[in-house]
Amino acid sequence: MAEDSPVREWLPRTAALLVGTLILASAFIAAYVGALHAPNPRDIPVGVVRGDQAAQTLLAAVRQHTDTIKAISYADPAAAEAALNGRDVYATLATAGDGALALTLASASAPAATDVVQRVITTAGQQAGVRIQVTDQVPVSPEDPRGLAPFYLAIGFVLGGYLASTVLGISLGTAPAGLRGAGLRIAALAVHAVLLGIAGAVLVGPVLGVWHDHVLAIAGVGALAAFAATMVAAAVQGWLGLFGTGLVILLLVVLGNPGSGGVYAPEFLPSALRGMHRWNVPGLATDLVKSAVYFDGRAIRWPLTGLVIWVAAGIVGLITATLVRGRHVVGSPGRHRSPDQH
Repeated sequence: MAEDSPVREWLPRTAALLVGTLILASAFIAAYVGALHAPNPRDIPVGVVRGDQAAQTLLAAVRQHTDTIKAISYADPAAAEAALNGRDVYATLATAGDGALALTLASASAPAATDVVQRVITTAGQQAGVRIQVTDQVPVSPEDPRGLAPFYLAIGFVLGGYLASTVLGISLGTAPAGLRGAGLRIAALAVHAVLLGIAGAVLVGPVLGVWHDHVLAIAGVGALAAFAATMVAAAVQGWLGLFGTGLVILLLVVLGNPGSGGVYAPEFLPSALRGMHRWNVPGLATDLVKSAVYFDGRAIRWPLTGLVIWVAAGIVGLITATLVRGRHVVGSPGRHRSPDQH
């Protein structure tokens, strides 16, 4: 009977881990295939000045036949241009003279979205006998014609962040035994985030040649994104133990990646995922990279604020987990006491 005891102890935990893995893998398939297998763009915002009758008329004609594009009205050309550079719209349409209309794009926001806008408006112009002059005011890097580098860079930062927390959780315990230990862990994860930000900036800059002139900006964005991801993971794991890693993967990867708007713009995603990029860490990180690299820091306020909020929430979560759960670690017989558990 004694020989059966280890089996009875091992089997439930093993079964729970395998079931959890199956659930996560199934959720991954459902989220990625469900969100990305058949992108259906709807309501892609295009800016237009209220008094510009020719542009308004063409956009209204487009809207009568398809919901792909949605006109967003602005008081004057300066406001419409600010919206374009602030990533509120993907393009603007305005009267250019000689009966032509000027379509101004910002493909760096999302090349797939601006491609759709250009195709739909150009076709509508041909049908209406109106010449469309196309200009890409904020183009993507020639080294990244599909505009996916910001997304994959952000995912690298997020992945590195939560992996760092997971590794420390496995090695040292998910909840530090005291506030000093929590402080040491936060400091170690912060250093890791800074180093990861620098590594990512060097790779996409001097090494791969995607963005040569934004090494410092990318390093800063990367450090913040990685630190936000690592603190979210540390807080969840601090409260739930290593089982919290499954929840972290669900939030940051299973839902976070397709909902980030990185592969396809939010307007291409199912309704449930459209607004997710505004609050999840991968989406905020992707938006912050684009704003820093292509838009000279414009439209940076919310992605920056959102990531800072996640950092603060993660720090508070880890400290409270330390105060509530960490005390149970102290004095556990036979437990290895690492420096952050003193």
